[in-house]
Amino acid sequence: MSLPPASHRLRRGRYSEQHRFYLLTANTLDRQPIFLDWRSGRCVVEQFKRAQEQGLANSLAWVVMPDHFHWLISLEKGSLDELMCRTKSLSTRAINQLTGQSGSRWQQGYHDHALRRDEDIRHVARYVIANPLRAGLVKRVGDYPLWDAVWV
Repeated sequence: MSLPPASHRLRRGRYSEQHRFYLLTANTLDRQPIFLDWRSGRCVVEQFKRAQEQGLANSLAWVVMPDHFHWLISLEKGSLDELMCRTKSLSTRAINQLTGQSGSRWQQGYHDHALRRDEDIRHVARYVIANPLRAGLVKRVGDYPLWDAVWV
């Protein structure tokens, strides 16, 4: 099975470095707003927590939007590809079990941004958790149910 051109470009030049900060983004299949149901969104959050518990990544901030997520991490073990494959696969299984449906939930690939040493990690975290506010989903960040940051 060949990847669509955009997914292929996302993988070009990707390098996973332990203890480096990354901002990861993944979109739902066809940008379906499956996380309008917060219970489905919690399935993704559980995978963020599991990755932390297993020592794969330290979660610094995250938000699960209706059709995508942003996850600010420090990669601790393995690669970004392994982390994202695991997160998307296990969350798909949990969402399908919850909804009684089957099939893919995520677009192939993901976007990663390795933070430069001079980037302010708290500024990036504020950007992540303010997504629901910028999207007009809530009037205050605290009103949105699917976000967290270690500084809060």
